[in-house]
Amino acid sequence: MKLTKNLLLLSIIVTIISCSKSNTSTPNNIGAKVMLHVAYGTDSQQVMDIYLPAGRDTSTKVLVLIHGGSWTGGDKNDFAQYIDTFQKRLPGYAIFNINYRLAANSLPFKNAFPTQEQDVQAAVNFIFNSEKTYIVSNNWCLLGFSAGGHLALLQSYKNNTLIKPKVVVDLFGPTDMADLYNFYGKNLITQYGLSYLLNGTPTNNSNLYYSSSPINYATSTSPPTLILHGGKDTIVPFRESVNLHNKLTSLGVINKYVLYPNQPHGFKGADELDAHQQMVSFIKTYMP
Repeated sequence: MKLTKNLLLLSIIVTIISCSKSNTSTPNNIGAKVMLHVAYGTDSQQVMDIYLPAGRDTSTKVLVLIHGGSWTGGDKNDFAQYIDTFQKRLPGYAIFNINYRLAANSLPFKNAFPTQEQDVQAAVNFIFNSEKTYIVSNNWCLLGFSAGGHLALLQSYKNNTLIKPKVVVDLFGPTDMADLYNFYGKNLITQYGLSYLLNGTPTNNSNLYYSSSPINYATSTSPPTLILHGGKDTIVPFRESVNLHNKLTSLGVINKYVLYPNQPHGFKGADELDAHQQMVSFIKTYMP
């Protein structure tokens, strides 16, 4: 009789476990969702496009895209043509493609730095505080090109108190603003614009040049970083990426630097395809 009861109890336990496994393996019925121009602030430029995958849950990974444009131009639409590619190569990721307030490129000058840095912070905070609404996880990657790469690095290295990205991808972004200013020494118009953006020069406003430079905030706990740059870039010199790579390596931070010798500020052809593969491979490797 006792043996019969034990067998019955064992049978019940096995059934419960079996049902539990069956339920957890069954895909949920949450559909994919696209939301365009979602506001995260009161300014018309403080918006983002959101692409949520079907079947998402609290383990859904997050990819945040940050466009470039010298902090004075560009738009989230610059990434729009790549959304489908990201969705195919990183299936199941929730994608947040953000805009930020642009600095004026003529007088009267407004939205000077750190407006753009603050907007990325605000966008990240908005996504984080909406995790339950969007049904996503704390497993994030920040990815940006040019000025967007600079902003992605700043957010990942400096402003990561609320959430620390698992991975950051920097495509030809400035890493040391004083060095960038000096690079423009023979281009007074561009140097002049940078001095407006940062309200002075490295000499008379050294604090802002320091605080706006991601390389100064890299530490041994910085997230794995992928850095891609063109060898013929005349807008952001590839030494910006070399210096960051060297510092991260000295700190023991996982990083990978890829130089495309014949590419300018942006990639085309076979190198563009390789860059996409580099990004996908790195993200998949370091986002468990």
